[in-house]
This record gives sequence, structure tokens and C-alpha cells, in this order.
Amino acid sequence: MADTSPNDALIHDRDAGIERLLEIMRRLRDPDTGCPWDIEQDFDSIAPYTIEEAYEVADAIQRRDWAELEGELGDLLLQSVYHTAMGEEAGHFTFQSVVRNISDKMVARHPHVFGDESRDKSAEQQTLDWEAIKARERAGKAQKGTLEGVALGLPGMTRAVKLQKRLARVGFDWDNTGSVLDKIVEEAAELVEARDTLTQDAVEAEFGDLLFVMANLARHLDVDPEVAVRRTNAKVEHRFKEIEQRLAKKGKTPSESTLEEMDALWNAVKADEGPT
Repeated sequence: MADTSPNDALIHDRDAGIERLLEIMRRLRDPDTGCPWDIEQDFDSIAPYTIEEAYEVADAIQRRDWAELEGELGDLLLQSVYHTAMGEEAGHFTFQSVVRNISDKMVARHPHVFGDESRDKSAEQQTLDWEAIKARERAGKAQKGTLEGVALGLPGMTRAVKLQKRLARVGFDWDNTGSVLDKIVEEAAELVEARDTLTQDAVEAEFGDLLFVMANLARHLDVDPEVAVRRTNAKVEHRFKEIEQRLAKKGKTPSESTLEEMDALWNAVKADEGPT
């Protein structure tokens, strides 16, 4: 006879919402009847999937693929459910405590919506107020250092920008983009010197310094470096695909072509695109 317990009924109720997903995760993690793979996972093993799913959400948004975005948001939601299930098993927190925590935070960070502060302020002033509230929150967590609390798991360039924003708030920053560009020239020269005279470790260190200053330039120009490089990646993919198609019309592949020929085709594709 089929199991008609309330839990099974919940799992097969397509209209049960988040409670259905929470119950599915509980069953997957059940040490006696769950999925062996899911049972073996921990916070460290799931974290890379969480990051990957966040990027896939961003990718679907960039491509304006709303049907796929629906699925990717579900995948990302599953990651939160996964982590909260493990947190509950270990006695750290529950899904409900996580929801309560973020709800309390949103109410506290929007006194102009949920409190008695005026909504008559610019977006810039709201951003300053937001940062001030976050600073008080960090102080309450005993995060005294200027750079404490910037997540280590962020993409490198994103974390670099966040570190630089913190430094700028205490006055450790250049006044203009010209100074940042001068520093880029200086760091590029040091990278060349390291390449010619120093170890590979030194080359890596100097390359990191150059990237850090490039992230600072992005901040001064109000450019998100991750968005910018993704945009360039997409542009390169598009242009090289066009190069392959034009070579194919000649009965050739890139490996059968020369750099000079592909470079000429690249310039032709770029010219066809017009100004960007």
C-alpha cells in the first residue's frame, strides 16, 4: 500500500510552496532513507554550487531569458534551503530563523519605508544612510577594523572594489582618476620588471597589484569590473564565432588560418558592428 503520510502528501502537493521544498530537502538528507549523495554533503562542498547558481541567475538576466531565469532562481533558492537544512541539523539556525533575520535587517535598514524617517531623499543619500546603518551593524558585531567583514568568497575583482570602498570611507583613496591611471602605469612597469628579472611568484604578485589598481579605476569610473569583463567576454565570443563562419565560407578552420588572416577578419567584424 502506498505511503499516505502527511509528509508524502506535502511532497507531492505542487501548490504547497516553500514548505514542500523544505520537506523535500529533509527527506533527501534523511540519514536512513535519503539520497546517499545529499547525505554526504556539507557546507564546504555545497558552497561552490551556490556560487555557480548565482552566476547562472546573472547569466539568464543578461540574456533576458525569463523562462530560464525562473528555473535558475529555483536552483538558487534550493541552495539556501540546502544550507539552512544543514544548519538546522547542526543546531546553528533554521530556515525560519534565517527568514526572520533577513526580514528584521530589511526593516531596520529602511527606516524611510518602515519607520518615521522621510522618504524625501535622493538615491545617493539613501546609499549613504544604508552604509551608515551597515557600519553600525558591524560595530555591533565587534568588527572594529575598516576592512573586516568583506566576504572572502566574493570574486576577486568584486572584493577588491568592496575593500577600496571601505578604504575610501576613511580617506585612503586617490582624489581623481588621473592619479589612478598614473598608478596603473607604475604597476605595469613593475610587472614588466618582474617578468624580466624576478621569479614567477613575484610576477604573480605584481600582476595582482595591477589588477587591484584596475579595480580601483573601475570604482572611480563607476564601472562594475565583473560586468565589464563579462561584456567583453561576450563580445569576443560573438566576434570569433563570426570569424569562424567567415573562414568556413572559404572552406577553412581557424587552425588552418593564420594570425594575420584572423586579425583582418576580426577588424572587419568590428567595423561591421559600428561604433560601440
